[in-house]
Amino acid sequence: MVEPMKKLAGMDVELTAEERNFLSVTYKNVIGATRASWRIISSLEQKEGNKGGEDKQKMIGKYQQMVETELKLIRGDVLDALDKHLIPAATTGLVSCHLWEGESVFIDTHGKDK
Repeated sequence: MVEPMKKLAGMDVELTAEERNFLSVTYKNVIGATRASWRIISSLEQKEGNKGGEDKQKMIGKYQQMVETELKLIRGDVLDALDKHLIPAATTGLVSCHLWEGESVFIDTHGKDK
């Protein structure tokens, strides 16, 4: 679902309210699932640290970094679509675009998702 939405955002046309909502839900679902994965992995890493399992903790830490990279890529895609396509083409619905942008920047500047 993400790829079709990226194509839609890259068309440099103003999105209808329905298309904006669909884009928002798509982004929310993808980023939400990835953030949930990060939280679970973070919890596992802490549990292994308490047990003293360094090998498992290192392996979990590497996987956590992969998920963090995926989160950054998703945010980068959204910010890129907003900056290059959606905001310049919008005459209405700018509030939605700026809210998505603000959320992505907030999460990015505050480091790890908590």
